[in-house]
Amino acid sequence: MAVIESSLRRTSEEFKNNQKAMQALLDRVRHIEADTRQASESSRQRFESRGQLLPVERVGLLLDHDSDFLELASLAGYGFKQPDRQGREIAGGGLIAGIGVIAGARCMICASDSGIEAGAFQPMGLEKLLRIQEIALENKLPFVQLIESGGGNLMNYKVENFVIGGKKYRNLAKLSAAGIPVITVAHGSATAGGAYQIGLSDYVIMVDGHAKAFLAGPALLKAATGEDATEEELGGARMHCSVSGLGDYLAHDDRDAIRIAREVIALLDWNKQSSPMPSPDRPPRYDAEDLMGIMPIDSNRAVDMREIIARIVDDSDFQDFAGQYGRETVCGKARIDNIAVGIITNNGPIDPAGAAKAAHFIQACCQSGTPLLYLNNTTGFMVGRSYEQSGSITHGSMMIQAEASASVPQITLFCGASFGAGHYAMCGRAFSPRFCFSWPNARCAVMGAEQAANTMETVTRAKFARRNKPVDEELLSTQRNKIVGNFEKQADVFATSARLLDDGVIDPRDTRAILAKALRICLDAQDHATNPLSFAVPHP
Repeated sequence: MAVIESSLRRTSEEFKNNQKAMQALLDRVRHIEADTRQASESSRQRFESRGQLLPVERVGLLLDHDSDFLELASLAGYGFKQPDRQGREIAGGGLIAGIGVIAGARCMICASDSGIEAGAFQPMGLEKLLRIQEIALENKLPFVQLIESGGGNLMNYKVENFVIGGKKYRNLAKLSAAGIPVITVAHGSATAGGAYQIGLSDYVIMVDGHAKAFLAGPALLKAATGEDATEEELGGARMHCSVSGLGDYLAHDDRDAIRIAREVIALLDWNKQSSPMPSPDRPPRYDAEDLMGIMPIDSNRAVDMREIIARIVDDSDFQDFAGQYGRETVCGKARIDNIAVGIITNNGPIDPAGAAKAAHFIQACCQSGTPLLYLNNTTGFMVGRSYEQSGSITHGSMMIQAEASASVPQITLFCGASFGAGHYAMCGRAFSPRFCFSWPNARCAVMGAEQAANTMETVTRAKFARRNKPVDEELLSTQRNKIVGNFEKQADVFATSARLLDDGVIDPRDTRAILAKALRICLDAQDHATNPLSFAVPHP
């Protein structure tokens, strides 16, 4: 190899002319970019009157302080449209896009530039979006969308844009399937195709009072069906976070939404394969001694399992997932001894919404490689006509399917009741959690003893009625006592642990230390390669 010897003459007229021309071209690029920013900036008064941040401010808040932002395709669509009233030729395709660092993770960011034509897609905006999705997929970058869009411009409708536009949904699905998270903050309206951008996301944050998502807005709904409905009824943030389940987090305003997005990304632990950075010890803010008295001995009594979580996770910091949807099923992320973990627990029986939420959460944790911890405390699935009609079997099966197919380590802790199909859905022993521990008060059965006795009494009374015979109350009493005794004898932890239905009964006060050790064992196992098994018969 040889070192190149430069012969450049910086004092020559040719060099100076080239330099001048290059600077002029660069100045033109910066001028076009500035025109686009000014066009968006001209909407500031409107945004501030609504209590909103401009799109460029949203991106700035999203990024780590003093980190760089590699903007992409800033000139997309330049020259495709007539200059605006100020003579500016607006570029960028209606999107702010680029690569930046969020909570320590390098991400692809795509923000609707809603300061320009309400964020409606500009010419070449679709091509820009498809390209940055491709970059994110090839380079394994979490994809963060800040959406507030008026959608497509129906006055300039082109059938080819509609047909090819389906690629952006395909790409979102491919990102998610590849294990690359899609995080969406809905700052405003997202109609039709925009709604599917939200629907195909792994984590959805919606701003209360501003975010809206519907396949057909009020005007189209009226034109298509004659039905009258408000925007909030059709697709308001509160409705989606509490009724439809589309939204996972409800934010107070744009700043709060960005804060939640940063927390979501931080808990993805996207850089966990890198050398771990030293971190200060952040014990729970509450005394572990409290764990001795939180759980009621009577499994039918309610308890807020967040009280348990607060005493085992770092700094008692827990990020509730879809907290307003399927409320009795609690899902969220936290850290235990600085290890990111997804937690699923129960504040009562599991209903269809809770099962659907848990299935979604399990899949999201698998995508980010986040271990799962089940704090088992449920009397089972809700039953009744309304629950059956709401898809209790379907959603319960989806939860079990997600859990059984989970690709991350799963750890189960029996904190209270573990009855019926709820035991299966909460990763009972048969579903092979890596570790399975019990607290001394834990109870496990197909159902509660009294519930089993009442069920058999109803069946027996019906049998007497079919035979037109008087009910034998003494027989029923004997049957009840036998069933209750049998269930009670087999349900407590001394019976279940004796049968190796867990990996041991632990002191609740030791929970954090034991879980941290189990999690580290699981993560360390991922770093060790194993030799392939060989079933060949050796030669004599």
